[in-house]
Amino acid sequence: MSTDSTDIETAPNGVAAVEPARRVHEAQKTMWQSLRNNPKVLFIAFFASLGGFEYGYQQGVLGQSLVMTRFKDNFPAVVGSSSATGWLTSVLQLGGIVGSLSAGVLGEIISRKYTMFIACLWVILGSYLYVGAHEGVSSLLYAGRFFTGLGVGLFSGVGPLYNAELSAPEMRGLLVSFYQFATILGIMLSFWVGYCSNFIGGTGEGQTNLAWRLPSIIQGIPAVALAIGIWFMPFSPRWLVKVGRDEEAKKTMAWMRKLSVDDELVQIEYLEIKAESVFEKRVFERDLPKLASKKSNAFVEQFAQYAMCLNSKDNIKRVLTGFFIMFFQQWSGIDAIIYYATNIFITLGLTGGTTALLATGVTGVVFIVSTVPAMLIIDKVGRKPMLLVGSIVMAVSMVIVGIIVAKFGHDWPHHVAAGWVAVALIWVYIAGFGATWGPVSWTLVSEIFPLSIRAKGASIGAMSNWLNNFAIAFFVPPMLQAWAWGTYIFFAGFLVVGIFAVWFFLPETKNATLEDMDRVFKSRTGEIDARLMREVQEEVGLVALVEARSAAQYEKRDIHESQIEKLLSETKKEGEKSVADEDASIKIDKGKGKAVATEEDESGSDTDDEPVVGFDFKTPAKQLEPAPAPAPAPAPKTVSTIVWTASRNTQVADAVVRLKSAMPNKKIVRVHSYALELRSFMNANP
Repeated sequence: MSTDSTDIETAPNGVAAVEPARRVHEAQKTMWQSLRNNPKVLFIAFFASLGGFEYGYQQGVLGQSLVMTRFKDNFPAVVGSSSATGWLTSVLQLGGIVGSLSAGVLGEIISRKYTMFIACLWVILGSYLYVGAHEGVSSLLYAGRFFTGLGVGLFSGVGPLYNAELSAPEMRGLLVSFYQFATILGIMLSFWVGYCSNFIGGTGEGQTNLAWRLPSIIQGIPAVALAIGIWFMPFSPRWLVKVGRDEEAKKTMAWMRKLSVDDELVQIEYLEIKAESVFEKRVFERDLPKLASKKSNAFVEQFAQYAMCLNSKDNIKRVLTGFFIMFFQQWSGIDAIIYYATNIFITLGLTGGTTALLATGVTGVVFIVSTVPAMLIIDKVGRKPMLLVGSIVMAVSMVIVGIIVAKFGHDWPHHVAAGWVAVALIWVYIAGFGATWGPVSWTLVSEIFPLSIRAKGASIGAMSNWLNNFAIAFFVPPMLQAWAWGTYIFFAGFLVVGIFAVWFFLPETKNATLEDMDRVFKSRTGEIDARLMREVQEEVGLVALVEARSAAQYEKRDIHESQIEKLLSETKKEGEKSVADEDASIKIDKGKGKAVATEEDESGSDTDDEPVVGFDFKTPAKQLEPAPAPAPAPAPKTVSTIVWTASRNTQVADAVVRLKSAMPNKKIVRVHSYALELRSFMNANP
């Protein structure tokens, strides 16, 4: 994709696809100006990101309870059995699998907004069912965890999508990244809430039930706030267009951008969304013609779209890439550390639950601090280098921790320093993950799929995350109990395998566009999608609107005769001319093209007559002769117009020289400058 100020993105096969979103971005203010002038987007970001906070918070909240005195006294069967602990942890992942897969369907049928509301209800129900458990009755703990998993699974599938679709282009990256940041913030706060609540009533026998219940009570509060606030938030414009509520979609975009509904920026964004909606329907008709010919219900259509992910070798290759990226992310052992951090630190010799909880809190801080820089460098460094470096750092950390546990685990009181070294290496491991696998894996899953299967492919990647997450949560407690140091070597082994998998099988996608992914994966799926998208864009009128607007968007002030003479005087010999931008005030695109002289009638409107004279700017001026007129020139007009695309300001002066030579009886009056074209208006001497 070009970085110049054009509106056309050229695919490998030469198909041109309009890219209006970037044009809207360029025409708007900067991100920070928009935030300052339009604070309502902060409201949107805050409430939409509460779903990400819940997703992160639930990952760390249970592990804190497992080491609290009152929780252990109330539920000895849960704490005393590694399999029971594994089920209590992993039952949330079962709910998450169901929730993440259903998010893509519900989000399309009942809207992203209402799906998030349903997610809030599940989280609220799960949080307070968990709180309702009491001594000797642990069933509510399992029920609460499962329903919470349903809620956060829905959040993970629809929350970032809603945030991205509702935000303005210049703020989209910030708000989507903010959602991911909120997830990590939730993990960190869950660690510190557990540490602080452990002191309620003391850390010994006097500890109250509120100590283990408070973290879950707090977990439900953001869900309640979001359940209320969601009713004051708009529907996603993309969903509104898809269900035929186009006028409401325009009003929503106008409200978000503080513009009128008739503003060109709103119209361009609307047509972009409309084109995407029509594109999805066309792809469905193309890939599933039999089903498309029947009037099937919306649920059948949504699930049928998952089959499209497996209808070609290229799609299967990309789906497997996304699946295994999440596989290796989870089997690096990260969620084993997050879920059971406190227990792990106790096994490393930290005496007492309080000290272990404190170390767990530090883990959360390390996690969030290491993630922020990664978000800033991922597009500069690249995906593969980050994954490779992260895997090496994490694998070395795990191996050394395993060696320390094997050598000193039998007598921690006499090897306190070794225990703290192991704890520090766990922090190094967390930093390695936060700076590499954490952000990179989700980025890859969001970018490797062609447009036709992007939404469903990304949801399969999310499902892989939850599925492998479930396995980790279930198997780690018995592994720690039976294998001890072998558990760390086990995860190090997966990291080593992951290094080879990334090195030999994962292509680098840094700075790759949708069409570039075809080159990366050696396929033509994106190319075919680009061709279809261009046809749809032309059909809905997006191409015509963007091309018509381009000249008006970038028009500069006139260049009058005195300035043109100055341009000519500043040119160099042999056609190597230079022009002072300050005097010319010309902004020219970097493309090259041909100059064509057309005629304009006395009313000032251009005609479609054949060219009077043509110039090829790719040929040096001294080698170029004016093209002969294809037919006798009509009666003299008042004004003639020269239209061209120039690559450098020097070509403007060069063109003026040739114009004077070709039309010596005409006097150049002024030059209009545009990003995509330049027009030279000349008076005809009678």
